[in-house]
Amino acid sequence: MPKKAANKIEKMTYEEALEKLESIVAKMEREELTLEESLESFREGMLLNQHCRSLLTEAELRIEELQQNGELKEYES
Repeated sequence: MPKKAANKIEKMTYEEALEKLESIVAKMEREELTLEESLESFREGMLLNQHCRSLLTEAELRIEELQQNGELKEYES
């Protein structure tokens, strides 16, 4: 996957990334892709999964901080 596509993923919201990941899974389950397309889709799916996990981890940290301090601070992604 080109670096440009990876940068696009990094800019996605959690919801956008999850929706894209779900569409990739659906295509792969329907076996609509060639082997090469499947491999590229798998790679993209892994990047989307990592991005979603990162966003969730960040959200968990923000929640923990809120619970400790009683206020939510803005984080830069």
